[in-house]
Amino acid sequence: MKISVVGPGAIGILFAIRLTESAQTVTLVDHDTDRAERLAKSGLSLITENDITITTKPATATAIPAKQDLIIVCTKSYATQSLELPSNIPVLTIQNGLGNVETLCKIVGSSNVIAGSTSEAATLLEEGQIRHAASGITTLGAWAGCSTESAEHALKNVGFDIQTTMFPGQMLWEKAVINAGINPLTALLNVPNGHLLHQKEIRQLMRDLVVEAARVASTEGYRFEYSLVEKAEEVCKKTASNISSMLQDVRDNRQTEIEAISGEILRRCDAASLTAPRTRVIYQLIKGMELSS
Repeated sequence: MKISVVGPGAIGILFAIRLTESAQTVTLVDHDTDRAERLAKSGLSLITENDITITTKPATATAIPAKQDLIIVCTKSYATQSLELPSNIPVLTIQNGLGNVETLCKIVGSSNVIAGSTSEAATLLEEGQIRHAASGITTLGAWAGCSTESAEHALKNVGFDIQTTMFPGQMLWEKAVINAGINPLTALLNVPNGHLLHQKEIRQLMRDLVVEAARVASTEGYRFEYSLVEKAEEVCKKTASNISSMLQDVRDNRQTEIEAISGEILRRCDAASLTAPRTRVIYQLIKGMELSS
């Protein structure tokens, strides 16, 4: 099976390394020509949860090769609209935030898109090197009839814990709600995920952010059978040492994904004539950090 992984961030590298360990033919696609050349020479490195280092050298390219069987998109959400993707090939998105699936549907057609969400936690240590902070579950769902079978098989074959869902929209909202509570706060406070539970005021703010986001989800018909507040706290516990992707971006003076998370929640909140005051303040603070960096 020929698989392209688009985006050399922490999650992209995790998936590329794990897939390369199998019999798959894997290409890591990076828009940055210089970085792609460096990664081709240095290879990729992963430090496991047990402090074992795994190194590998998948092929690297600046464009998706011909005749691929699966494309896995792991880019930042703000880069989705600029992707150049071939048609008639299944495209699996494993990205943060809301709106990525809709953008990909416009590029390749809804019948070629698989929605994905993962709770795998990885930290980018330096270019091409990551630490796998915590294992998690990767959930897949066909957006408009695209079969998930080949993606399921490829990922299960290399040890990923894979689940499927008939309700991919709900899956994406759940991830966005949890991210809206965790990621901006870790970025503002410069702390790993677990620290959000250490101080009652911060813990309560995280809970409030989750509640606001879940209320917006309900306006689109999504109901959750369990507490997303408890789920967010569980994520903080399981990934206590992990540095969230948003904090990694802030530390490296990169653009964050706040627009696709809190920003998109606020846009949908406004459309539903709701208020989300805590989310709005957090959004404004992160935007202020981006502008001042």
